Amino acid sequence: MAYPKMRLMYICLLVLGALCLYVSIYSLNPFKEQPIVFKKEYGNFLQLPDVDCRQSPPFLVLLVTSSHKQLGARTAIRQTWGRERTVKGRAVKAFFLLGTTASEADTRAVAEEGRHHRDIIQKDFVDVYYNLTLKTMMGMEWVHHFCPQAAFVMKTDSDMFINVNYLTELLLKKNRTTRFFTGYLKLNEFPIRKRFNKWFVSKYEYPWDKYPPFCSGTGYVFSGDVASQVFNVSESVPYIKLEDVFVGLCLEKLQIRLEELHSEQTFFPEGLRFSTCRFKKIVACHFIKPQDLLNYWQAVESSREGDCPAV
Repeated sequence: MAYPKMRLMYICLLVLGALCLYVSIYSLNPFKEQPIVFKKEYGNFLQLPDVDCRQSPPFLVLLVTSSHKQLGARTAIRQTWGRERTVKGRAVKAFFLLGTTASEADTRAVAEEGRHHRDIIQKDFVDVYYNLTLKTMMGMEWVHHFCPQAAFVMKTDSDMFINVNYLTELLLKKNRTTRFFTGYLKLNEFPIRKRFNKWFVSKYEYPWDKYPPFCSGTGYVFSGDVASQVFNVSESVPYIKLEDVFVGLCLEKLQIRLEELHSEQTFFPEGLRFSTCRFKKIVACHFIKPQDLLNYWQAVESSREGDCPAV
């Protein structure tokens, strides 16, 4: 009689252990379903860049999402498309958006980097992928409070090639100064409901079956007034961890329609094989490593007007 009882007890312990393991894994799962939240607190600024937009209003502000471990990417950007410059007589300035980290060494390094370059915007939220919406809204808030004089703003990532010369040229031709938003348009996107997918969104987080029109978060451009409008309306929009979709929800509420920047494709979120002539006529390309960025930029900058007769 003792043996069947022991076997039953053993089976019960196994079942209990499996249940505990399932619960613990589920509780740690970042994709766990949560109810809709309205994000009202975006934290306090820890670092602000050294710029006076009232004295010298920039034509184009580049807001680059970055992280503490991406010093190499920031360095390459500062030496290429992110260095302070004048394009066609218009001022272009780049700033890096960061959150916080538990690493004291990384915290000190970024603080020193900010003091040296004066181009970091930082707030006290944890710098992880799923806080990218907070990071993007931090950039919108900074423009709203400190640089509303900017004619245009571009939000982009740290693994991008940005052709600021061609972008400036196209923006001047477009001649739109208010309620303008452009990039790689996504007009027919649906939520991914597979739980362990990187872009999983539960029905609790987003109960609708289709996303509103939005632009790929790898790089989008908008008139300066849109930053304030998006920041102000964001408190009444359901928070979602996908920042490009969240911005799209804000634009939908503001009734701001997305527009093409050019009749030909100029934003390449999926990457693009490099050639000097090709990159002279694009705005943004994804998946660019720091060393490649340096090489590509030098090739494009040193090319002459007659080198690409067909462009």
